[in-house]
Amino acid sequence: MQNLLRKAPLTLVEKSRDTLTIDGLKCYYVNDYFGVRREIRAVDDISLTVRKNEIYGIAGESSSGKTSLIKTLAGAIRPPMRVVGGTVNFNFGGEPIDVYGEPQKMRAARWRHLSYIMQGSMNVLNPVRRVKHAFNDFAFRHMNLDPVAFRQRVEAHLARLHLDPRVLEAFPHQLSGGMRQRLTIALATVCEPEFIIADEPTTALDVIVQQDVLATIKDVQTRMHSSVIFVTHDMSVHAAITDRLAIMYAGRLAEEGLTQAIFDNPQHPYTAHLIGSLPRIGDTRTRRSLQGKPPALSDPPSGCRFHPRCPIAVDRCSKEVPVMQPSATGGRVACFRAGEYKIQ
Repeated sequence: MQNLLRKAPLTLVEKSRDTLTIDGLKCYYVNDYFGVRREIRAVDDISLTVRKNEIYGIAGESSSGKTSLIKTLAGAIRPPMRVVGGTVNFNFGGEPIDVYGEPQKMRAARWRHLSYIMQGSMNVLNPVRRVKHAFNDFAFRHMNLDPVAFRQRVEAHLARLHLDPRVLEAFPHQLSGGMRQRLTIALATVCEPEFIIADEPTTALDVIVQQDVLATIKDVQTRMHSSVIFVTHDMSVHAAITDRLAIMYAGRLAEEGLTQAIFDNPQHPYTAHLIGSLPRIGDTRTRRSLQGKPPALSDPPSGCRFHPRCPIAVDRCSKEVPVMQPSATGGRVACFRAGEYKIQ
């Protein structure tokens, strides 16, 4: 899959401007009942940028905070989830939009400039309504077209994604899983947004359909020059499609950099384990699993949150919080012993 989709060789994408800037973002699930306050620190002090015309990957095991992060970016949080610190700013060619400081501007930007490919097509497509109604509900008011011109625009967009326009008259249950997922991609991109958030778009798809979906996303991104945040726990998918990659662990960033550089030389022990878990043709060695489990984000460990599971942790790791620093591969890493651990 990687050879089919990857641009070779991978180079740093154009730094014309940052489309998304996150600074010190903290978003917690807060419950306050009977005088007892409980916080689940799902997103805890994250700073990053996403550049124009790049696919930025976010990886990490379940409960690492990936979905909570992108919901925060999209302004799609609901109680008990709260932003308790930091800023999120989008730049769609004009003045930057503060997601939580300028809610009216953010509402106006959704779908026209910012779209969301949700996890699972049936979360988007109403099972008792024809597919065409989803396009009418989500996209029609943003495109300033009469109904006939809008229908023509949608059909032309479906054709570019290799979908028969007749699917608009179908009910979701009449379509395959792969076709429904391609429809959600078409729905999210019909307005040609500048920024796309994709949350696990290949989950539960077989390898062949997964490859087709990834190729569709890459084709759309290349044609529209959009920025994409691509979230999945599958490292092989990141190797196939992303330009830069961020590794999350327990609500924090562990490592960030060019995808190829991270795969060639991971600096954080957690990253090394994620990459080392990938199967390799002809490799029959027994692989060592990572011991333990992710910490409870309601009571995370002191210091580095990975230290209870880290094979090279030292006393300092349990006492001090490592901050993101420049790494030897040109990215950033939060580790006191960066680059010292190698998977055998």
